[in-house]
Order: sequence, then C-alpha cells, then structure tokens
Amino acid sequence: MSTVPTPAGETALYLPVKRFLETLGFDVKGEIGACDLLALKEGKPAFVVVCELKLQFNLELVLQGVDRAPAVDEVWLAARLSARGKGREGDRRFRDLCRRLGFGLLGVDASDGVQVLLSPDSPSPRKNPKRRSQLVSEHRRREGDPAVGGGSRRPIMTAYRQEALRCAAALAAGASRPRDLRPACPRALAILRRNVYGWFTNPARGLYALTPAGFEALERWPQPSPEARSEASAEALSEP
Repeated sequence: MSTVPTPAGETALYLPVKRFLETLGFDVKGEIGACDLLALKEGKPAFVVVCELKLQFNLELVLQGVDRAPAVDEVWLAARLSARGKGREGDRRFRDLCRRLGFGLLGVDASDGVQVLLSPDSPSPRKNPKRRSQLVSEHRRREGDPAVGGGSRRPIMTAYRQEALRCAAALAAGASRPRDLRPACPRALAILRRNVYGWFTNPARGLYALTPAGFEALERWPQPSPEARSEASAEALSEP
C-alpha cells in the first residue's frame, strides 16, 4: 500500500508556518513569485505578508527577506529551532539585525510547534508596487494551494500552468477550437498560441490538439472533468 511521503528539508516547515499564519486570518499559498510562502488578507488595499523558510537561521535567509521586503507589507523569516539551543536564533546580534530590518522571526520546534521569536516591526514604505501587484495577482488567480513552499526542484504549479492544464484536459478527447475551450479556460486562445510547455499542436487551421508531452502532463497532474468542475463551482456558489 502506498503512503504519502513525509516532506523533507525546508518543505517540512511549510505546513506548520502556514497553519500559524492562517490562525492570524491570512489566506496562505506556497511558491508565489519565488516566495516560499505568501499570505494575503483581503482589504483595500490587501495586506501582503511573505515568509521565507530555511532549515536554520542564517545570513542567506535574511538576504532573501531583504529581497522580498519592497513588494510586501510584512516579512517573516522561519527556520527549525536548534536542538541544542546554539542556533542563530539565540544570537543577540542576529535578532538585532532582524529587528532593525523590521523582520519577524518564527522558530519551528521538533514537534512542528511554531514560536514567535521576534514580531515584525512597523512596515516600511513600499518601493516596488509593480512587484507587489504581480504577487497579489498570482495569489488570487492560483486555484487552491498546490505548491508546497520551500521547494526548488519541482515545477511550480503557477496559475498559468493551471490554466494550461485545463486546456489540455479539454483537448484530451480530441482536437478542438479555442472558442470551444473558453468555458473551461477563458484565455484558451492565448495559451494555445504561446504553447509555453510544448503541450499543444495545431494540426489544422483553427484546431488544436495535444502532443505526447501534453498527455504526459495530464498523467502527472490529473485534472477533474468539466462536469466535476462545474459541480464544484455550483456547490461553492450555493454555500452561505
């Protein structure tokens, strides 16, 4: 009987940190725009939080936070707590550096409990509104939370890849026209023409079909049928 593999490395920190931020009222998703974890609290404007993950607190983690800071309202750095209590989290100089930068620190213990080591300071003025807008847009467009934060070797399930997979699923039964795919994917024509992943072919004018790579993608990332997707949407709309 197959078992679900236990997350390893930085991805093992993702769920504990995600749950922590969800208790604060955030909608949390992993691997958004190179951020290990992006949390969104809707409002006018939305409040955007990034959290970067490492197995231990180090300078590289701080530098990642510095890189993300101009696009978000709040930065958290999370790492596994040292079993012997000799990690950077206990270094006053490290904490002072993060305090000066306005970063929060989260420690994840051996039982996946999350401790607030340092609360983030008042957010500094945003300096990169374009980058911020891209992050918020990707978070809102992506369905569910298909990418575990902290990973770097697997293809990231972006909102664009999700749309391309919906197009592929609609073409699994045979060649079709872009306009026939619009109910499943409103941007079907643009996605089919760009063919970023090499999943589509154009056997005749106005018709598109799947390549072997497209069928392989559907095996790797199975998609619900259009009927199942419609039922799920109807149920979501009927909920109070």
